[in-house]
Amino acid sequence: MEGKSIMPHYFIWTIGCQMNKAESQQIAGYLDSAGYRAGTSLSNADLVVLNTCVVRQSAENKVLGTLGILKGLKNRHPNLQILVTGCFVNSNTQELKSRFPHVDLLFKPGDYPELIDWGQKQGIPIDQRLPRYPRNYDEVARSPCALIPIIQGCDNFCSYCIVPYRRGREVSRHLGEIVCEVEELVRRGVKEVTLVGQNVDSYGHDLPGHPDLADLLNELSSIDDLVRIRFLTNHPKDISLKLIETMSSLNKVCEHLELPVQAGDDDILKAMRRGYTLEQYRELVHTIRRKIPQISLSTDLIIGFPGETEEQFEHSLSLVKEMRFDVVHAAAYSPRPGTIAQREYQDSIPAEVKKERLHKIEELQAAIAGEINSQLQGRQVEVLVEGSKGGKWFGRTRSNKLVFFEDASDWLGQLARIQIKKTSPWSLKGRV
Repeated sequence: MEGKSIMPHYFIWTIGCQMNKAESQQIAGYLDSAGYRAGTSLSNADLVVLNTCVVRQSAENKVLGTLGILKGLKNRHPNLQILVTGCFVNSNTQELKSRFPHVDLLFKPGDYPELIDWGQKQGIPIDQRLPRYPRNYDEVARSPCALIPIIQGCDNFCSYCIVPYRRGREVSRHLGEIVCEVEELVRRGVKEVTLVGQNVDSYGHDLPGHPDLADLLNELSSIDDLVRIRFLTNHPKDISLKLIETMSSLNKVCEHLELPVQAGDDDILKAMRRGYTLEQYRELVHTIRRKIPQISLSTDLIIGFPGETEEQFEHSLSLVKEMRFDVVHAAAYSPRPGTIAQREYQDSIPAEVKKERLHKIEELQAAIAGEINSQLQGRQVEVLVEGSKGGKWFGRTRSNKLVFFEDASDWLGQLARIQIKKTSPWSLKGRV
């Protein structure tokens, strides 16, 4: 390409879940080992990696659009290398290769041996012995927070979800390997880790001795200079009382849980194959709030699942009012080819009805979150500062509230005591 430096550059385009973000960091580590350096855009890179998501049609559309842009770039710069991973890559890679011949490598999520093998064939000396995180990835290198994959895949097969078909069955990383990686990251300045997986509550069931997530939390809490630990995503049917009690007993584990309910109606939950009833979900939330009074809870909701009646949607509204979540991630149902729901149910809810219902949920949740956050007005909170944006420092509280403040000092990676001066449903503003 015109104007490129002798040292080749890579660019990783990432969309989707925290697991994708974690895997992009690992891929960056491998490319760093091969002598590449992180670039700033698709157009000035020698090698581009698309880490993709197809959980919803909107995400898949963005992937297809970016693949189109890259096709044009490769026409102008034939030496550009394009790699695609993530949930867009299914088992039929030959079909994808015929659709996108400008792509040099398609590899399934987390299939790093395939990446390494391809690199060796291309004369790219990828060091497979490296810890899988970047050495020169600016976006990560100065961040005090790191994402740590602990389990790959999912065994649940919720009827709407494509993930088990793309990521496969659950495979846990060995506990000692995770501890060593976190120790190294802490040595490099990381203060907070988030353990990620499609279902972190299943961690360890496939390992010798069957260590679980609570055991892993205990091990990580003993690491000096590690300040905070988070984990996601959870499945309500798999959260144990042992895990809840471990959270409540460990100071380093943050008082925040993502607990996706997905629907507020038992018949819809059954059609979704979620494996719990609303009463069981309520009991779980009450137990968590009793054991960890300062907990903040986030949830996910799918709006307009096939056959969802107005009354069933009202049940979801009622659940949001009752539970008073700190955050609700709501999205309209999007049929995914190959899933149980796509095979067995017709996408019967009109788009305009989904949009109207989604707006009602968002409006209700904004009011609830506004009320919850307003209780922090005038109070002091501890913020781990993650970076700066628009002249303001930003970071999160232990309960995952986003906080902005202005100060001339360098606060990156530091714990700041911030007095909250202004609140909104989405963030807080304050001063040191």
